[in-house]
Amino acid sequence: MNLFRPDIARIDGYTPGEQPQESSWIKLNTNENPYPPSPAVVEAIRDASSGPLNLYPDPLVRRFCTRVGDLFGIDPDCVLPANGSDENLTIAMRSFVDAGQQVTFPYPSYTLYETLADLQGARHQRLPLRDDWQWDPRQAETLVADSKLVFVPNPNSPSGNCWSDPLLTSLVPPAGVLVVDEAYGDFRDEPLSSGLLQHERGSQIVLTRTLSKSYSLAGIRFGYALAQPELIAGMRKVKDSYNCNALSIAAATAALQDQEWMLRNVERIRATRDRLVAALRDTGFDTVDSQTNFIWASHPTGHHRRIFDQLKNRKILVRYMHFSNTSGDAARDGLRITVGTDEQVDRFVDVLRSIVVA
Repeated sequence: MNLFRPDIARIDGYTPGEQPQESSWIKLNTNENPYPPSPAVVEAIRDASSGPLNLYPDPLVRRFCTRVGDLFGIDPDCVLPANGSDENLTIAMRSFVDAGQQVTFPYPSYTLYETLADLQGARHQRLPLRDDWQWDPRQAETLVADSKLVFVPNPNSPSGNCWSDPLLTSLVPPAGVLVVDEAYGDFRDEPLSSGLLQHERGSQIVLTRTLSKSYSLAGIRFGYALAQPELIAGMRKVKDSYNCNALSIAAATAALQDQEWMLRNVERIRATRDRLVAALRDTGFDTVDSQTNFIWASHPTGHHRRIFDQLKNRKILVRYMHFSNTSGDAARDGLRITVGTDEQVDRFVDVLRSIVVA
């Protein structure tokens, strides 16, 4: 006897990256920031923990929304805080898509989009990315025409490339919503803005962001969405009553207030990223020019699984990723490598070279 809904019984669910509990591992598999958050964050958590934890937090998280509004020059009513940006992806799915309606997303990209569509009982269509990680505009136009929701990660994961605003806005569905997932946006060469919301079709666009990556706060699970107030008001109906806890609100608000700390860490990661790309290419790997804190690397031998296993045997974790074929294209696999500290990256490169030579 199967007690689950058919949509649940037939899917595998999203598989997150490994999180070993021993401290001896070099973790380059889940795109965490290798540097600690601002000291102001620790102080804010300490202060909040001595506060009235017997009371519920502000359900609208107004102090944080005001800070985001100041940062981007927008109305705080354009902001929806969430328990990580993944929650806002879920909220968007539940807000805009009925069972049987179509959801579209680039492929390969963040596999959670497909899982969310399956959970909602929605149809999903993959927009295939070519070897250059671009989509065919004519194919995109056809798929988007029938979509209620389109997800686009910008920068993309696992490739790390970005798409221009005109390309993104071409994916706004005629009668639906475009969600631009900017989880890695702070690592771009161009700073983030809320400019897409001012597009002539900005009332159909939602931007999602996280503090897990650039702000070094993966452990507190905090993100936010930006959209016109009418969309935010509707999405607010779908969220849990108190979806952000008091400690995470305090931490996130303090993190946003220390932009200097975040930007300094981002610059360190970019510098190490350049070193890592050079070393990978010197070792025979092909890489995509990345605008993120990770690198997509493939080797002419195609022995990506073997390389992953041998790195893991030496307590170095990267992410081996395999994407099944789509629309007649060949299957694609490779290694997604998080940019760690200089010391972590140097150790990784040394071990990698010994594996590839062997």
